[in-house]
Amino acid sequence: MSLSEDIAKLREETGAGVMDCKKALEEAGNDFNKAKAILATNAGTIAKKKAERATAEGIVEGYVHAGKIGVLIEVKCESDFVAKNADFKAMAHNLAMQIASMSPKDVEELLSQDYILDSSMKIDDYIKSLIGKIRENIQVTRFVRFELGEEK
Repeated sequence: MSLSEDIAKLREETGAGVMDCKKALEEAGNDFNKAKAILATNAGTIAKKKAERATAEGIVEGYVHAGKIGVLIEVKCESDFVAKNADFKAMAHNLAMQIASMSPKDVEELLSQDYILDSSMKIDDYIKSLIGKIRENIQVTRFVRFELGEEK
């Protein structure tokens, strides 16, 4: 594969920027898997730097599974621009599906779960990968899960 094809493939798989993909490939000696690992590490570093920034915007996403399980989740970000971003909205929806499927008791447990759509990563890693892509702090602040007939 040519360098430009590797960059395009890496960008597609990770969501990282073109220059970030190019730098990761150069650093990895054009080894695709090493470059992917470098980008994952970079996303974690970016997430750590952004963690202290205020999250005053965001969305509440809902998901209902077969009319039997319902989830509402609040996911916050720094700007209304990102709150309207398709990737951000998709992540919130995927997290609501995760909660419906895996029934975590709180946000901390949710973040430590294997991601149902990609078991090679935890939910925390999934969120960090989006932080690395959009360069804003993202926080899952709360959620509620209802199951038909469930007593609380």
